[in-house]
Amino acid sequence: MTGIGVEVGAQAARSRALAVLRIRSRALAVALLPAAVAVVLLAGGTTDHLVGGFWDIARLVMSVLGAVVLLAAGAVALVVARARPAVSPTVAIAEQSAPDLYRMVRDLADRLDVPAPSAIALTPDCDSWLEDRTHPAHGPPPQTGREDEIAGVRGSHRGVPAAPVLVIGSPFLWWMRVGELRAVLAPVVAGTGPSAHPDIAAARRFVRGLDAAVAVGSVPGRCPLTRVLCAGVAWVARLLLRNCREHATQMERGVAAAAAERAQAVDYGLRIVAQEQVGLAYAGWDRLLTRVALPAWRMGRWPSRLDAGVVAALTELSRRDRLAEGFASRLGERPACDLLEEPGAIDEAASLLAARLFHGGPAETGPDWSPVDWQEYPEEVVDRKWRLDAARLHRVLDAQGVRRPPETTPPESDAPTLSRVLTHLSAPPPTGPAPESSAADGSADPMSLSSTSQSPTVDPETAPHATPQGSPAPHGSPTSQGSPTPTANESHPDAPDAPDAPDATPKTTGTEAETLAAALSAELAREEAAAPHSGAAPDIAPWDDTALPLFPLQPPRSARELLTDHVTAMVCCAAIDTAGATPGLDWLDGPSLLINGERAADLAPRVLSLVEDGDPVPLRAWLVKSGIRPEKPVRLV
Repeated sequence: MTGIGVEVGAQAARSRALAVLRIRSRALAVALLPAAVAVVLLAGGTTDHLVGGFWDIARLVMSVLGAVVLLAAGAVALVVARARPAVSPTVAIAEQSAPDLYRMVRDLADRLDVPAPSAIALTPDCDSWLEDRTHPAHGPPPQTGREDEIAGVRGSHRGVPAAPVLVIGSPFLWWMRVGELRAVLAPVVAGTGPSAHPDIAAARRFVRGLDAAVAVGSVPGRCPLTRVLCAGVAWVARLLLRNCREHATQMERGVAAAAAERAQAVDYGLRIVAQEQVGLAYAGWDRLLTRVALPAWRMGRWPSRLDAGVVAALTELSRRDRLAEGFASRLGERPACDLLEEPGAIDEAASLLAARLFHGGPAETGPDWSPVDWQEYPEEVVDRKWRLDAARLHRVLDAQGVRRPPETTPPESDAPTLSRVLTHLSAPPPTGPAPESSAADGSADPMSLSSTSQSPTVDPETAPHATPQGSPAPHGSPTSQGSPTPTANESHPDAPDAPDAPDATPKTTGTEAETLAAALSAELAREEAAAPHSGAAPDIAPWDDTALPLFPLQPPRSARELLTDHVTAMVCCAAIDTAGATPGLDWLDGPSLLINGERAADLAPRVLSLVEDGDPVPLRAWLVKSGIRPEKPVRLV
């Protein structure tokens, strides 16, 4: 049954490839048709069969039209043939640096009876695929005294590989065991069989050339005439792509079906277990990037062992979650990263590429873009991030003219304290036309509207356990919101505006928070605009690096999220300086505050209560319980 399934899938792919090639032939026939008609008319004139004024005009028109169409078709064909197809950003793995990995892939190809991939590359993502890099533009430049970076074709020293390149997700190498990696790669490597068919290879080259021609039409910085010509070429390429789309899609599905059928004969049972590890690795990788790596990237530091961090994160998950206990028992087996000669160097290269793709960092290290080890992460990233945020918060308060709290002692009156933030965000509502003044403030009103239209969101860096659905619960309880209503009614039973009193306080306090949030957002935008931007790589990248990051992890933070981050940072700085707390790294939740060696997981809802409702009572109670003194000054960067 497997052989029949492979044959059926391959035949379906070949038939679709022939359909794509027929579209190419029809396009060529349409381009040659005016010239062919002109040749017929010219031949008729020389043999005295088509004579007269009408035929003379027809010969002239068709000759000019045929020449123009041939020139246009030649230009389109030249662009399609020479345009550089897109290539995925990867880290090339030379055979000298991973002989065991190359040997495993070749043995797998022999078992599947398919051609071996020409090279192996790593990508900072949880996926694996075959990539055609047979275009001459993808070959590395010749360098004397240096072997080809894309090596692996036995007995071949050409600059362009003949078979597809096997791209492997770097987290797979560190989290999976050798047997699991072989099982996962089996259907991928099996795809080299259908890919070697001439018709399928020609159809793929044609489709990739059309896609590259479309991209040529969107390159900025050209003169008007060149832009017009490139737009015409792009229009023709889009027309051909539109006609080839369905056939190309079905062709790739046929190739995938044939590869899956062929791979069933190799480690089928182990592959079912390995697929569970694929999903687990993806979850751990995504959490590591968003919760741990992103805060460091924003500070100009990039963790140099991201793949090793995946193992630590998933090991921590297996410790917390009883459902994942079975995953930890695998750690005694040989990891797939042992197939590399220097896993640390490759992990560092993949980590730098991940920072460039997901955050848009520079291509090389520098004074403002340096690596950081996991041992140094709490001090170099967490503590520094909190103090930078706290310093920014007090600069904005100084710019707004916010006074120091009255309980501060005179020698410390000019020092930054947490009490200043608590007093400002929980200030009583001013009397008089406060709503009118807040509405007249152009910077606060739009943020107020946006904050009321969406649920409060906690940034993963500071409050990983708080969710938008669970965060309103603490300040929606009778302690935080229900108590002001009876107090106001009891103190002013005869006042006509007593029922509106509970709504007035959150609005006025919210205005203070929104004004501060908008000022923080503007200050952060100015800092980012003044920071030096990352330049292009010193060598020409095989992929478009002009629109980095290619895959942004998160949308820009809202003003409310920024204010929550900065208030949390101020609380953490006060805890470190006055209560002996320490910054820590949680592999699943990112930066964390450690009080007496335990993670302070209950801080986020109390900060939200202050920021969203202007209620400092939960946070002040938590500070007293933790031994933190908000009136004491903190050290800023």
